Amino acid sequence: MASEHVGVKKRIRKIVFTISKATVKTAVILIVYVIVSQLLAPVSPLVPGLQEMLRTFVIVYISLMIVSDLTSGTILHYIFGAARCGFVMAYLIVSLNSGIFDYTFGNLSLIVDVRLFLVIVMLLEVLGMAKSVIQALDFVGQKTELMQIG
Repeated sequence: MASEHVGVKKRIRKIVFTISKATVKTAVILIVYVIVSQLLAPVSPLVPGLQEMLRTFVIVYISLMIVSDLTSGTILHYIFGAARCGFVMAYLIVSLNSGIFDYTFGNLSLIVDVRLFLVIVMLLEVLGMAKSVIQALDFVGQKTELMQIG
C-alpha cells in the first residue's frame, strides 16, 4: 500500500514538473514575441499582415511545443517535435513567398532576396526533424528491449 502511494506521488511530481517546464518555455517564447512585435511595429505599415503572420506562427508553435512537452515519455513527443519542425519549414516557405519580396513604393521598386536565409533555416529544421526521427527510433528500440527482457 505504501509503495503505491510513493508511485502516485512520483507520477504527480513528474506531471507537475512537465507542466511547469511547458509553462516556463511558453513564457519565454511569449516574452520574445512581445519584444519582437514591438521592434517590428514601425515596419508593420510597410508590410501588410506582418503582425497577424507573426501572431499565427507563435500560437501554432507554442501549441505544438506544449503538446510535445505534455506527451514526453511517449512516442507522441517525438512526432510532435517533428511536426513542429515541419510547421516551421512550411510556414516560412509560405510566409516568405519562397524567399523573394517585391515591394513598390511610388516610383521606387525594391526586391529583397532572402533565399539564403531560407535555405539555412530549412537545413536547420531538417536536422531537427531528423533528430526527432532518430530519437523516436531509439525510444521504440528501448521499449522493445524492455518488453523482451520482462
